[in-house]
Amino acid sequence: MTEVANIEQQIVNNKNKTNVRCQFCNSLMLKAQEGSYCQQEIDVPLMMQKQDRGADALNTETLSHFWMIADMMTFENIGFSHTVDGRKFLVCADCERGPVGYHEISSKRCYLALERVVHKDD
Repeated sequence: MTEVANIEQQIVNNKNKTNVRCQFCNSLMLKAQEGSYCQQEIDVPLMMQKQDRGADALNTETLSHFWMIADMMTFENIGFSHTVDGRKFLVCADCERGPVGYHEISSKRCYLALERVVHKDD
């Protein structure tokens, strides 16, 4: 199954069909129907950084599929990093793995990357 087909299965009426959970500890981050699907290309730091990078260098990947959450209080369980270039990165509040997305300081919106979480109701 292609990535696009996988993503389409998670969307109903432009919202997340199922609960969104941490891929590492299964902690509930976002309940079903709470995030709005959006597409945009953003460079997000890799979850696992290479050891041989320079002190100030971050290895990133471009992500393009997100759940947009207008109010940070909508989350069930999420943590925020310190501010970097007008953004705070989102992490699992239980296991602190991430980033799983980012919080845009200027708009106060959060973007949870579909590629960095799992979608399941149990």
